[in-house]
Amino acid sequence: MATRYRFGDGDYAHFVTFAVVNWVDALSRPQYKDILVESIKYCIVNKGLQLHAWVIMNNHVHLIISSEGNKLEDIMRDLKRHTSKELLEAIDNNLQESRRNWMMWLFRSAGIANSNNKNYQFWQQDNHPVQLTNSEIMLQKLNYIHNNPVRAGFVHEPQHYVYSSAGDYIDNKPGIISLVRLL
Repeated sequence: MATRYRFGDGDYAHFVTFAVVNWVDALSRPQYKDILVESIKYCIVNKGLQLHAWVIMNNHVHLIISSEGNKLEDIMRDLKRHTSKELLEAIDNNLQESRRNWMMWLFRSAGIANSNNKNYQFWQQDNHPVQLTNSEIMLQKLNYIHNNPVRAGFVHEPQHYVYSSAGDYIDNKPGIISLVRLL
């Protein structure tokens, strides 16, 4: 069931989190993370998404985003809808995926249990957007995003994690997705 979190004033950046149903580590392979990367790039070019910071973990995604013209809730809905279909197809067609049958069963079970879906559900419904109204909150969320892979034990330094904007901020080197820096 979706929570009642809502996007606030469109003039402010928002910290957004969305997770795989049941927090399954369905994004552990680079090819799955790459689907998200390409979809975010598409939203930047075609939907007016402004990406300020990001990280893709194995079972969830954190973004700091704003928009030029389009509603953030519409962009997020489209991003999640598209990536859900692409990720389900990639997992289902990946014969090397040792957990394929289990994950597809779980996504199907979640879809059947949720009246908002027809067959499968990949993402949890909510996004938990937090409006970033001052630089203190922005810096806290930025640090939280960039230190997520360190806390998970994936890397020792945030800027070494490829699927993150930490290198953009710490090393001042462009990452795999162009962004509009906050600070």
